[in-house]
Amino acid sequence: MSSTSDSFGRRAGRAFTRLVVTLIVFALLGAVGFLLAQLNARTFTLQQQDGKLLVMKGRMLPVGSDPYRPSDPAVAAAYAPIDLFGGSPAGLDGARFDERDAMDRALFQLLEGLARPRLVSDDPAVLSQGLVALGRMQKLAGITDEQRKTLRSLEAEVAFFQARTRLDQARRDIAEAVTQLRLAADSGGRHARAAHRMLGAVEPPTAALEEALRRAVYTLDSDAADGSTPAVPTGPGPAPGSGTPAGRATPDGGAR
Repeated sequence: MSSTSDSFGRRAGRAFTRLVVTLIVFALLGAVGFLLAQLNARTFTLQQQDGKLLVMKGRMLPVGSDPYRPSDPAVAAAYAPIDLFGGSPAGLDGARFDERDAMDRALFQLLEGLARPRLVSDDPAVLSQGLVALGRMQKLAGITDEQRKTLRSLEAEVAFFQARTRLDQARRDIAEAVTQLRLAADSGGRHARAAHRMLGAVEPPTAALEEALRRAVYTLDSDAADGSTPAVPTGPGPAPGSGTPAGRATPDGGAR
């Protein structure tokens, strides 16, 4: 009777031991799975799809990811799909990052490569692409001090060309307005006298302003080739709305 009891006790002890070992194994597997899920949830992945580079964020699972959609609108705008404009992702397709700042630095390099050649283009559509890329660069918070310096340099260059273009457009608009007033004044119509009065009031100062704008755009431009003084244009040029790329101001011709 006692041997039967001992045998049962040994079997029960072994069963209990196996149960404890099994529970420990499952607990360890659960802990490992949880740690892997946490690690995956902190991981960012870049993925090329349909000509765009998508920012993916790991799920709270050991594997898998979804498009990164932060609740903060400003952050969401920074990590929206990046249009590659028909180019390549510069080796970033499939790249993984454990920190968002590291991803920001990599994305900045990509966007800089997209922006630089486009910001000096004479094609308005291509220039617009460069401005889009520059705007995305401005949204990245985790870039280095050197990259911030690069960003400020690009912003200053764009600001210069945009200011020069707007000055030239203002000159064209003023010249066109004076031309239209002359036509109205010489027409003998019911607005002729008013047009004459307006011409008398604005023609002298607008002539001086036109000349100042022309000189600023075509003579004081430090980027003028060979340091020479470009020929001074003498006409109002194309009508407003004809469009001039922000990177260039083109002298116009014709007599006023």
